[in-house]
Amino acid sequence: MGSYVNGSLGPNEQVIQETRYHWIIFLFPSGLLTLWLYPLLVRWSSEFAITNRRIIIKTGLIQRKTVELNIHHVESVNVEQSILGRILDYGTVTIVGSGGTREVFSHIESPMEFRQAYQHNV
Repeated sequence: MGSYVNGSLGPNEQVIQETRYHWIIFLFPSGLLTLWLYPLLVRWSSEFAITNRRIIIKTGLIQRKTVELNIHHVESVNVEQSILGRILDYGTVTIVGSGGTREVFSHIESPMEFRQAYQHNV
């Protein structure tokens, strides 16, 4: 579990599911041109977690983006997977919150497990 998620857990809050960026990000041009340093930093510095109370997402090392949504304020967690994504188990996760909040995260490892953890927690 990442340090951001650990540091933001409240009393009696437990992590139900964690995921991260899929290894496929190492095959993108940015990974090949930087000798896999850039995707390594991206994967290492990003955290995706579902707790018994919230969805917590943190991306970025220097320029940080965080999304923390109360489970009961999430309208849906949508998953899109290509054929290759289904074979290699990665996809795009879109989180839609009440009030129109829409957050999209591509190339997430085990996106169906992430969505199922949300569905079993509601």
